[in-house]
Amino acid sequence: MGRKRKNGEANETMVLDETEGVSSEELVQRIIQAAGHTSQSLGIGRVTGQIYAHVYFSIEPQSLDDLTKGLGISKGSASMGVRQLEQWGGLEKIWVKGDRKDYYRSRDTFGKIIKNAIVDLIGKRMEISSALLGDVEKELSASGKKNADLTEEQEFVRQKLRGILDFQKKSETIWDGFIVKMLK
Repeated sequence: MGRKRKNGEANETMVLDETEGVSSEELVQRIIQAAGHTSQSLGIGRVTGQIYAHVYFSIEPQSLDDLTKGLGISKGSASMGVRQLEQWGGLEKIWVKGDRKDYYRSRDTFGKIIKNAIVDLIGKRMEISSALLGDVEKELSASGKKNADLTEEQEFVRQKLRGILDFQKKSETIWDGFIVKMLK
């Protein structure tokens, strides 16, 4: 939607601010949805991003009940997301006088939260991958020992697997050394 110039012609380069007349509640809902999409695209999970944004933009500390009502999610999803965010340092549990529920508020240490999430997610995936590849290598070696020799196809697979394992070891060295230290 373009604004009108004084002479009545539309100015194509000037666009009205899309937020004019929009309540802060509507803006926060847009941000919460965007946070969900962003976190999902990063492999963290939509609900986790929505929970963080919801708590971040809440004036009052939020309970699991507040999250389920505000986001329309199950208590189980809320609980899992909160636990994940606590582990990464994104949320902290606080005490509210006169209430036995757990309440949470967000932390503003974005760099620390992102670092913790990346180290957790990528580190775990690298460990799982390493274990699976190691198991395949052991099975292939055991098969060769049973049959005295590997078939041509098994030897081909073994050579390819060694290339992958060599690359993985180099990646783990870089990850464990330089990248994790850089993120601290």
